[in-house]
This record gives sequence, structure tokens and C-alpha cells, in this order.
Amino acid sequence: MPKNWALKVDQYFNANSNCIVATAHVDTFPTDLPLEPNIREPNRKSSTYRQIYDSLTTEPDKFFERHSGIVLCANKVKPNSKKTQLDLEILEAPEGGSDGIINGGHTVLAFQQARGYNFDLSKARVKVTIHIGLSEDEAKDIALASNTSAPVDARSKVNARGDYKFIKQFLAQLERDQETKFRIAYYQNQSGAPKSPQCNVNHLIKLMNCLDRNKYNPDSKSRTKHPPVSNTPSLSEAERQRLSKLLPLLPKALWIEQQLFKTIEEHITKPRKKGIIDLASIDPRKNTLLPDSRYSFGFSAPADIAMPIVAAYRVFLDEQYNWIIPFDEFALDFLQHLWTNYYRKYLVSEKLAGNTVGTKICRNPVIWDNLYVSAQSYLNQHLIKMVGSNTKREDLKLVN
Repeated sequence: MPKNWALKVDQYFNANSNCIVATAHVDTFPTDLPLEPNIREPNRKSSTYRQIYDSLTTEPDKFFERHSGIVLCANKVKPNSKKTQLDLEILEAPEGGSDGIINGGHTVLAFQQARGYNFDLSKARVKVTIHIGLSEDEAKDIALASNTSAPVDARSKVNARGDYKFIKQFLAQLERDQETKFRIAYYQNQSGAPKSPQCNVNHLIKLMNCLDRNKYNPDSKSRTKHPPVSNTPSLSEAERQRLSKLLPLLPKALWIEQQLFKTIEEHITKPRKKGIIDLASIDPRKNTLLPDSRYSFGFSAPADIAMPIVAAYRVFLDEQYNWIIPFDEFALDFLQHLWTNYYRKYLVSEKLAGNTVGTKICRNPVIWDNLYVSAQSYLNQHLIKMVGSNTKREDLKLVN
């Protein structure tokens, strides 16, 4: 069922047949309007919010002149008989609508906060532009084009265009299949999403990139040797198609990351010297949350720490992204092999040298090369054992 809100106004006019511009009262302005069309959720710690709040509470009678206004979208708008109130009919997202605040989330939050502290806002007015009957795409287009005094991150714009929808749909199905919950931030200041960089949607894209053995193949001279772990600023149609093919591998990539964190946790809880962490950039004073809500750890690690490990697993994939060997038969043993023989030693050596790893992991081709070559060697040895035991002899090929 549509929901209704009342907007008390001094005056209004029809800018066109589907747009009303009004002078609205701040002290009764509805602060629970949905934020569905907005690019990002308001952040009361931001400079944008503080400026609005200060302007509103210090000189409320001048707020109208100093503020650019609020932009809304409603399904229907009906004035009362005295023309002192506009009744808004709002269709929320579950009802197939995209109505609510398009631009002005920080402003409405300032209204709510100021009224909570009993500021007299009876003289405060705000310009409100109400678009009527916009489609979802039209609302998003206005939200993206709206001028803001603070920059909107690229991720929020990609989300506003709906380009993460294929990832959201996949995770929703995965949640049902695995009976779990994923905590992913798709846009700026998203409520309910942790600040942990591992819970950023771009982190999931990095993990998938690490398993693209066709695009990132060191054995091919025409391709990039190793996947980049920089953020993806935008998603073209071709990129979405490529990532859609990699999506079935995402649960395995998440599992590898989880197992690496469990391995690090076991290592630091049983140190050779009590009270000493011998791994670079591992901080036991902080916490890390992984995308799957079942996994939380009592230490922090660089967001990209698992990437070279995950990327090594692409050696075990064929051109159709199928596992050459059943994943469960080798995955855990292989991770322990990489950890014991390469990765732990790398983190220990960086710690001894007084270095932090952080984002330097993605700029260290030596560790990526070592792990990739180790994966090739491990796969070949595994295949030789399989041939020796007369299993699937005709289908096996050694990796170059």
C-alpha cells in the first residue's frame, strides 16, 4: 500500500505538469521520507551536514536564502482546499516505486536533529522541488546529476545506475542456499554496512578478478600477468558480462580468504614468543569483518592480504572456469602449502625488516610470481599422482 505524508507550505507553483516547487515549513517537515532514490545515506559527521545544521540552528529565518533546497519524488501530489498543505503519496521500493528524497538527505537529517534538541524552527523555510511519477531510471538520473557540496564516491554512482544489481541478485540467492547473511556496502555511508574494507562491494570484484585465468595469465605474452587490486571506478557492459561468468567462483574466493584469516588467527594465538606478532601489518588491537557475517576476527590485516593467495588458485581453472581438480580435494592442503612455504615467510621477513605490507602487496610482483609458480608445481605433482593411480588418465594435462 502507498504511504502518505503531509507537507505544510506557504506557497507553491507548478513548474511543469509533473513538477511542483514549494516553500515548505521546516518545523513540520517529514523526516521519515524514504531515501531510496538518493545516491548515499546522510553522514552526520560530514562537513556538509555540519554546515547545514549550523546554518539552520543559528539563523533559521535565513535558511531559505542560504540553502539550495530539497528534491523529492512522489507518486501523486494533492493540495488541500486552503492550499497550505501538499499531500504526498509515496511508493516505496518493495511496492515497485522509487519515490522519496532524491537530493537533500543531509538536510532532512539536520531537521530531525535540530528538532530533537528543541530548536525553534518555526520561522525556517526550505525550497522543495517535487517530481511526480518518475521512473526508477529517471529518479536515479536526477540523483546522479544533482550538485552536491561534497564529492560522491564512484561506487555510489555505479550503484545508483544499477550496475551492481547482478552481484546483489547472486548474493541474495547465495544467502538462501547457504543460510547466511552478507554485509556488503554498495554506496557511501550505507547504514547497516560495516566500515571494514573487506565488506566493500569492490572487494568482491577484486576477489573475482583474482580468479580470471583467461584475462590474467602469466603464460600469455599479450595479457596482464597478474590481476590489479585497485578499485573499479565503473562497470561497462563488457565488464559486467565478464564478471557474471566469474560470479560462480565468488563463494570459493570468499572461502579462501576466510581460511587464510583462520590460518593467521591460529598463528598469532600460538606465537613462538609470547606477546609478539611476527607478521607484518597484523594488528591484534583491531578487528576485521569479512563479507560473510559468520566470520569476524580479533585482528586487522590489509584489505588485499588474501589477493595473491586467491590469485594462485586460478592455475587450477580451465578456460571455461571449471576446476581441473575437484576444489574440495586440494583447496585446504594447497592453502597450507602456500602459507607454510611462501606467504608466512614473506610476512615474517617484512616484519623483521620493519616494513608494512598494506597496498604494497599488489605492487610486489615477486610474491605473486612465486605463488603462481608454486601453484603450477603443486598442480603438476597432483596430476602425476593421479596418473600414477590410474584415475582419469586420458583427461589429464600437465601445466606448462
